[in-house]
Amino acid sequence: MDRLKQIESFVAVAQKGSLTAAAQAEGVAPAVIGRRIDALEERLGVKLMVRTTRRITLTHEGSAFLEDAQRVLADLSNAEASVSAGGVKASGHLRLTAPAGFGRRHVAPLIPRFVALHPDVSISLNLADRMVDLIREQFDVAVRVGDLPDSSLVSVRLADNRRLCVAAPAYLEKRGRPRHPDELAQHDCLTLSSDGSQTRGWAFSLNGEVVHLRPIGPLDCSDGQVLHDWCLAGLGVAWRSTWEVEADIAAGRLVSVLEEFAAPPNGIYVVFPQRKHLPLRLRLWIDFLKTTYGDPAYWGAHDIRSIAATPGDAQAEQGAETGSLFGAELG
Repeated sequence: MDRLKQIESFVAVAQKGSLTAAAQAEGVAPAVIGRRIDALEERLGVKLMVRTTRRITLTHEGSAFLEDAQRVLADLSNAEASVSAGGVKASGHLRLTAPAGFGRRHVAPLIPRFVALHPDVSISLNLADRMVDLIREQFDVAVRVGDLPDSSLVSVRLADNRRLCVAAPAYLEKRGRPRHPDELAQHDCLTLSSDGSQTRGWAFSLNGEVVHLRPIGPLDCSDGQVLHDWCLAGLGVAWRSTWEVEADIAAGRLVSVLEEFAAPPNGIYVVFPQRKHLPLRLRLWIDFLKTTYGDPAYWGAHDIRSIAATPGDAQAEQGAETGSLFGAELG
């Protein structure tokens, strides 16, 4: 009996809840479905389902096998679609996570465009200012900003990220412009109070070395967006990422200070568990991010949402061709 047919029948029964419903969907007798599952259980040497006249219940082994079986069938479907007439056709579900502030600005606005290119892909997005355990929490991929800890995860650098000291013109007119990082002690510094972020302080390049300072001020907050808003309101100096303040600097709402002491850039990364074969939907998402973030016009836009909503030529082409960027990055 065909092994793939056995797995397909098992998944169909688990999803539909009965042999009869699975048999009707395929157009065969329920006994045929039952024999396939019996053969599967015998071959695996475990009981996958407890079947009664009223209901079907998955065993512990059955639940674990169902998750893997669904993934295998989805990957097989993607593989067939990728070489069939009509080109690339990704499907299935992606679970994404990203830092809250960056995710709101630079991940969430891109998802509608990606889904429009790949309508058979569904997405769940988690925004959290903590280090999400991708494997334990069963996420497919994360976007992370900053230095990465050592781990068994695979990372692909998407873009550089710099942090700058910025202040509103009104604040600088009132308090003056700091000329050296040591002068921050005489300024109102807006600091992040989160235990999980900026734990080493603000980074500056002094005498060829990266030095971390811990400025203090009358206001601190655990939410970076609040610090950004306070800075725009002229309440002090903040140390923010270029992805957050670049448009404000271009528009004159914020002014960059101490640029000559700025530390070397860190990175914006996409991170995912090591797998021998990545699902097509995940490879396309990584290519999509790399194409988008690799475009200098994206970061310089005053309204990031306008680029996310506009079908650019590069983004449209990468929806039809997969593997070029991703393959070059991962070998």
